[in-house]
Amino acid sequence: MTIQLNDFSLDFFSLTGKIALVTGGNTGLGQGYAVALAKAGADLFVVTHSDNWDQTRALIEQEGRRVEFFQADLSNREAIKDVVSACVSAYGRIDILVNNAGTIRRAPLLEYKAEDWDAVIDINLSAVYFLSQEVARVMVEQNSGKIINVASMLSFQGGKFVPSYTASKHGVAGLTRAFANELAQYGVQINAIAPGYVETANTAPILEDQVRRKEITARIPAQRWATPADLMGVVVFLASRASDYMNGHILAVDGGWLAR
Repeated sequence: MTIQLNDFSLDFFSLTGKIALVTGGNTGLGQGYAVALAKAGADLFVVTHSDNWDQTRALIEQEGRRVEFFQADLSNREAIKDVVSACVSAYGRIDILVNNAGTIRRAPLLEYKAEDWDAVIDINLSAVYFLSQEVARVMVEQNSGKIINVASMLSFQGGKFVPSYTASKHGVAGLTRAFANELAQYGVQINAIAPGYVETANTAPILEDQVRRKEITARIPAQRWATPADLMGVVVFLASRASDYMNGHILAVDGGWLAR
């Protein structure tokens, strides 16, 4: 539908009445995404590998939104089907999918173990594909939906000591474009957020290395690492009507890292 200038309002950013499924939504960036979506009006279905979600529940419920939690191992393809079935059973629909769950294993390339490769690819890439495919079936029936993948600076660069993570995040960028090409005709948009360096549990080993932390910070024009709060606005934008004509894009939120 073509939008006229006088049609636009800040209501385009509202997620009132929407259902958002967020993976890895109990900690770090995922928790930030889930809370942001709740603040914009969405009800949440949070998938997590842990069973301690009291803090996240409190943050979402204080916004007056409903939240359901589902414990699952996303490396298990049958579990992925259970996730989608449970969300639809709880809410009747899925309007937003945020593929945030991820893992990283660091080691020099010549010492990198096959099991570390498999573990990272299973969660960071294969789970994104299979969960997106299952959710897309729901969204096509609805003739609407937003899929938001979480890419990385290593969707653009090679990095060091993280070959499986780099491969997976390049793959996420490719899947974002591939899904967009096929699903746009059904009113479904697929985009990705590529965070820069963010202070989370995944980056704790780098944060603890004062030399490496200083090197990275010096390369960021903003001269600081991001926090999950820095990513909250962009997830609301990509989940909302305001981004309806944006599809297949990898949106960097990096303090200027890629521009350097």
